[in-house]
Amino acid sequence: MSILPQMTTIPSISETTCGSLLQELQRIWDEIGESDSERDKILLQLEQECLNVYRRKVEHTCNYKAELHQALAEAEAEAASLISALGERASFSRPENAKGTLKEQINAINPVLEDLRWKKGERVKEFREIQSQIVRICAEMAGNVQLGNWADSQVDERDLTVKKLGNLKSHLQELQTEKNLRLQKINAHVNSIHELTAVMSIDSLKTIIEVHPSLVDSSNLSKSISNDTLSRLAGVVHSLQEEKKRRMQKLQDLGSTLIELWNLMDTPVDEQKRFDHVTSLISASIGDVPRQGSLALHVIEETEVEVERLNVWKASKMKELILKKQKELEEIYRGVHLDADSDSARQILVSLVDSGNVDLSNLLSSMDDRIAKAKEQALSRKDILDKVEKWTFACEEESWLDDYERDQNRYSAGRGAHKNLKRAEKARILVGKIPSLVENLTTKVTTWEEEKGFPFIYDKVPLLRNLEEYRVLRQEREEDKRRYREQKRLQEQLNAEQEALFGSKPSPMRAPTLRKPLGQSTHSNTMVGTPTGRRMTTSGHHGISAGKERKDNGKVGAVIPVNYVALPKDDSVSCNASAIVSP
Repeated sequence: MSILPQMTTIPSISETTCGSLLQELQRIWDEIGESDSERDKILLQLEQECLNVYRRKVEHTCNYKAELHQALAEAEAEAASLISALGERASFSRPENAKGTLKEQINAINPVLEDLRWKKGERVKEFREIQSQIVRICAEMAGNVQLGNWADSQVDERDLTVKKLGNLKSHLQELQTEKNLRLQKINAHVNSIHELTAVMSIDSLKTIIEVHPSLVDSSNLSKSISNDTLSRLAGVVHSLQEEKKRRMQKLQDLGSTLIELWNLMDTPVDEQKRFDHVTSLISASIGDVPRQGSLALHVIEETEVEVERLNVWKASKMKELILKKQKELEEIYRGVHLDADSDSARQILVSLVDSGNVDLSNLLSSMDDRIAKAKEQALSRKDILDKVEKWTFACEEESWLDDYERDQNRYSAGRGAHKNLKRAEKARILVGKIPSLVENLTTKVTTWEEEKGFPFIYDKVPLLRNLEEYRVLRQEREEDKRRYREQKRLQEQLNAEQEALFGSKPSPMRAPTLRKPLGQSTHSNTMVGTPTGRRMTTSGHHGISAGKERKDNGKVGAVIPVNYVALPKDDSVSCNASAIVSP
């Protein structure tokens, strides 16, 4: 017989139970002959091991339950946090079986949590995109653009509400509007720079690149819109506008100088056309420049060269022009009987021109001013000079009548005698008006001097002095005339007494020679037959000057006055003359 224990067949696990295993153990113990105490000990050990297994299982299950509670709490907390961050509390509702088992509750909240997480992710993306645009635009405005930093903007996930998102969108819209306005300003400044540089022939690209290289790019997205760029652009535009004004003023001044020089030197029209583009700017406004390049530096330089050339030419002719103006001034003074001191004035002008220390244009302008004032002064003297001319003519007629009255042959039947009689008749009428004419002229001269504040000079002598001397001389002539009549009356009385005592005797005087009648002349053109006229050449008062010379020489009583009007005549001659003159 085999001593090996007979192997018993162990039932399968699916068929094994605790009771069957215990029976199998009892059977084995019976075969072994295990004592009861040993059996009790083993069974107690088995019970203890089973208890430990249950205890471990319960603990594990309790831990699992706690994990489920923790997971559910975390899910609910996360859901609450997401709902708070997204601001969608009103749209979140707990599941209907929220009071079921833990697994049921977890399974119910997981879809909601996943949906909230997805919404959060989308909302974060939207926030990040808007914030990156805001950061980018702000960086562009600040001029601190750094590529790669726009996407790194941090999003505050604690507040992802639609309200905050709307505020960000509004802020972004404001920034975009501000950016567009800045782009418009930049484009306007750039266009202004192009226009200004084109007018002045300046390199616009170089000017713009000096402000910022991105401004030459046609894309608005790459253009700098920073405050510094705007400020520098505005400064460039302002400086170009000031330069344009300066060049415009320079060319306007040069154009005016050109026209002045052309008019001064009678420059041909064909030569003037070369600078039509310059002279056309004289009346133009700063915003009305006719064409590009009109204010270029080479245009200014060419105009300056032409002005310099004309000035050199003008300097060579200015002396002639100034002397011509002086001659015109002297003619005006001479025409109104004023002393221009011609020789001294000409010497001074020539010295000034030759010295080169005076602006010839200013000198010529001063000459024009003097001519204008002289014309004005001549106009103010015209009325008085007209009366002086009448007075002068009356004095000439008075002198002629004096010669005519002294002529013993004035009534002869010579050719032109009847014309002399008519002239004598008119002369007597005119001479009779001399006192009133002198009085009226004196009044006007006095009024003129009171108004002007200086004396009325006529050929270097105050006119009032001439008038006063004429009045004095006229009184002296009247006194001479009276003495002459008295002397002749006494002589005639003496002759009559001698004739009564001694009888009539032939006069021992020379036989009268035949005298040519007054007015006859050997010249073929003296058909009028009047005495030689005595128009005044310098002062216009020949009679006054002659009388003054006689007075100074002390021969007033011995010489018959030249301007004698009514010298006494023989009675028979007077009667005959009256008969001839009377109608």
